[in-house]
Parts: sequence; C-alpha cells; structure tokens
Amino acid sequence: MIEQLAAAEARLGQINERLMDPAVVEDQAQYKALMREFKSLSPIIEKYREYKAAQACVDEAKELLSTPLDPDFKELAEEELRQGKADCERCLEELKILLIPKDPDDDKSVIVEIRGGAGGDEAALFAATLYRMYSMYAESRRYKIEVLSLNETELGGIKEISFLIEGDGVYSRLKFESGVHRVQRVPDTESQGRIHTSTVTVAVLPEAEEVEVDINPADLQIDTFRSGGAGGQHVNKTESAIRITHLPTGIVVECQDERSQHKNKEKAMKILRSRIYEHMQAEKDAARADERRLQVGTGDRSERIRTYNYPQGRVSDHRIGLTLYKLESFLNGDLDEMIDALITADQTEKLKAGQAG
Repeated sequence: MIEQLAAAEARLGQINERLMDPAVVEDQAQYKALMREFKSLSPIIEKYREYKAAQACVDEAKELLSTPLDPDFKELAEEELRQGKADCERCLEELKILLIPKDPDDDKSVIVEIRGGAGGDEAALFAATLYRMYSMYAESRRYKIEVLSLNETELGGIKEISFLIEGDGVYSRLKFESGVHRVQRVPDTESQGRIHTSTVTVAVLPEAEEVEVDINPADLQIDTFRSGGAGGQHVNKTESAIRITHLPTGIVVECQDERSQHKNKEKAMKILRSRIYEHMQAEKDAARADERRLQVGTGDRSERIRTYNYPQGRVSDHRIGLTLYKLESFLNGDLDEMIDALITADQTEKLKAGQAG
C-alpha cells in the first residue's frame, strides 16, 4: 500500500505541473479530466503525508530511546512513541477507506424521480413530503434544484416528479435513497384514528452527459400532446407536452411542465439520458451480481428501504437497522446522520470484500 501511495504522490505532483501549463488550461476536456483526478487524489495524499509525519515522530522517538536518557526525558520520548504509533495506525485505517475504488458516478449531479405507490392520495401527499425533504436537504448543502417534470394531484400531492439536483458529489450523498419508502400515519380524512400504510418509490439517477450516452435520433419516437394536470389556469391549450419513447429499451419519458415545446423536449431528453445510463449500468451490475449484493442495498426501485412512522416519531432504515427518533427534523432535510451511516456501512462491506478477496 505504501508503494501505491508514493506513486500516487508522484502522480499528484505531475498533475499539478500540467495544470499550470497554458496549453492544458486551453484544452477544456483535458483540463477537466486532470482536475477530476487532482480532486480524487488530494485527500488521499493529504492523509498519506499525515501518516509520513507520524512515522517520522515514531522513528525519532525510537532513536532517542536507543540512547541513555534521564527519567523525565525518557517518559516524554515513550509518550511520543505511543502517540506516534497510534497516529500511524489511525492514518492507515483512514487510508484503507480512501483507497476503496470510487464509484465513477460519485461526483455527478443527480436526477431524482419520486412516484406515489400504494395508498392513493395518501401516497401522493407523502411523495410531496419527500420532495420537500430532499429540497431542504439540497438547500442546506448549497445544491441547486430544478424541476424537470411534475404531475400533481388536486389535493396538493404529487403523482410523480423528476428533478435535477446539481452540485459536487451529490450522487455520493444521495445514491442510497433509491428504493421504496414506506409511511405509517393517520390520514387527515381518517375519523377512527387508524394508521394507514402507503408507499412511495424513489429513484436516484446519476446525471448522464451527452458523451456518455449516445442516442441515435432514429431510435426515438416523439409525440406531442396537450398538457393535462389538476386543471385551472396552468392547463395548456396548445400541444406543447412531449412524450419521447426510446425504441431499443422501451423507456418512455413525458414532460409537460413548460409552455414551450422546445423546453419540454430539452428536459425530457435530460431525463431520458439518465434513465438509459441507469439501464446500461444495471446491465453491467447484473454481470457483477455478487459484488452488488455486498453493497448496502441493490439500488433496486422495488426494494423497501425505509419506514417513516408518524405516531412514534421515528424513521428506520431496514438495510442497516438504524432507527432515528427525530422524524420531524429528518423530514425537514436533516438527513446527514442517516446518509453518513449508510456510506460507512457501504465502505465497511467493501473493505471486508477486499480483504476476503
């Protein structure tokens, strides 16, 4: 591992030099690729340098202790040796985690799709609650949100919504949110006070660039239609809504949010690209099924991952067995404790898998 880290440190030095070359700065594609590599290597090399400093303290203390010392000075050197060894061990453990191969999509922005499942109006209302939760979380981390497609109910719920969350490393934070979210609560319309259970499906797709997913226009069937919706002044009288069908995969995307057909098409293509990318990744993952099973959840939309229980004020994640009794703040976007626990569990599984391999 130490040899690997020394080579990575040398590589970081080379990247640094190249980033200062005016010819590289002008070549945007090359510059972006080098910046990505620089960003991924920097925390590893920072930790490696911390390890080297701790190792230097150990060597220094050992050298001192090999010579005759007065008792006070000897005690001081022994304490320095103990501390240095502890620091070396801690750095090595942290380096193991930093060296786990990164998901190539981790740095990407995401498209989140939320759909009401079982439970009718109650599911649609909870879908709206989840959209608000993710929006507040994004806001707390200074991420940018853009709604791509929205289908509301008359009661203020959401049948389905697709929205883009832009920022550094969004996918690394939100990728474990894919799956079925279950809510247990007493609906406002329930006179007997009985608890109802509804479900909402969440899919988190890494945003795909055009270069990553090459879509042949001949593979697309594009239909236009009039916007539907809950009625009122926003219902469109012209055929600006767009439905795009990707014939090879059968993936269908609709977008009717904007008054302009052109804007609806642009947003629909954004969603379509990410869904095709997800489809391609799913095929790759199926080929590496054993590896996927080792990770926290499968990212499958049909897997029940979490329960939100209103009467008990708790939220439970079934994959890692974590229950938090802070439902209100969680639904107000306070997700970091849960997300950090999921990331740690995933890293632990990958470390075990690496050691077993």
